[in-house]
Amino acid sequence: MNATASLPLRRLILLIVGLALAVILLMALLGTGSDFGTILNTFSTRFLGIFIEAIPFLLLGTVASGLIDNFVSADDIARWMPRNPVLATLAGTFMGFLFPVCECGVVPVVRRLYAKGLPVSVGITFLLAAPALNPIALVSTYVAFGFGAVLIGRFMFTALVALAVGLVFAYAGRPQDVLRPTTLVPVMGGDGTGDVIPLYARTPRKPLLAGLRDSIVSAGDEFYEMGRYLILGSLLAAAMQTLISQDVLLALGRGPVISVLVMQALAFVLSVCSTVDSFLALAFTGTFTTGSILAFLTFGPMVDIKSTLMFLGVYKQRTVLYLILLPLLMTLLIGVWINLNVAF
Repeated sequence: MNATASLPLRRLILLIVGLALAVILLMALLGTGSDFGTILNTFSTRFLGIFIEAIPFLLLGTVASGLIDNFVSADDIARWMPRNPVLATLAGTFMGFLFPVCECGVVPVVRRLYAKGLPVSVGITFLLAAPALNPIALVSTYVAFGFGAVLIGRFMFTALVALAVGLVFAYAGRPQDVLRPTTLVPVMGGDGTGDVIPLYARTPRKPLLAGLRDSIVSAGDEFYEMGRYLILGSLLAAAMQTLISQDVLLALGRGPVISVLVMQALAFVLSVCSTVDSFLALAFTGTFTTGSILAFLTFGPMVDIKSTLMFLGVYKQRTVLYLILLPLLMTLLIGVWINLNVAF
């Protein structure tokens, strides 16, 4: 699915989500006993608290992404990739520390790396792990939750899920069954009898000033793109806290299974940038279980609405289905197990 073909689908999904949210908010507003002025003041205060605390990390993430896009070549990573499939997949788990990109920025980076000959399993592991396992996301998690169970759990469980899914594709997935034809050609190579046009042409490194200028432009574009999703997520989180009855949230949030499912659904629908999702998750602490918070912070950066549409430009539809279901089921089991067996 190319960008032109997927645009109507994206608009349809956003329209459906918007209408559903409008209905929910209207019903919640009619069900509250407070006057409109009080509700609006409370909502504004909570929205600004979430948004202002998160926006510096979004800015930092977009600046880092712009610098990497203009000064780091994908060849620099592919050249040093281990030959052993297990070690290579393990290396892909921590490539986010070299490419600190969110779930939107990681997709074009993975496709570019595939064009350089990166193994399929390494690309999938990097795709799932990098949005959460990068310095910016971990620092924002530390600022939001401090050094403790949530920070350590997010690091461990993200690495575990991404590595497990990557190993599945390392031993059970052939490139021709996983990748779309437009992505497959550069990875598989050719027999030398035809012309192969790479997805990304090899270009020399940019001069410092030109690279900095292009980095600022790239950062601005990504900041504008990701800022819209952050605003939407902040609005929804503030609306839930303000309008939905706390009794309802407590009923959903304290169940060991339903709380995890609800937070996974929120993570998928909100599609918030992984560099700032910790502050949205912080808003639900005390109401939702720790296992569900960890499921939100683990599953959300791996799969959401916008990243799913982008996956379809790189992988075949069946592969995209696996990329959704495998992390969903694994994070669900982890979250439920934590709720049932670990006391905080």
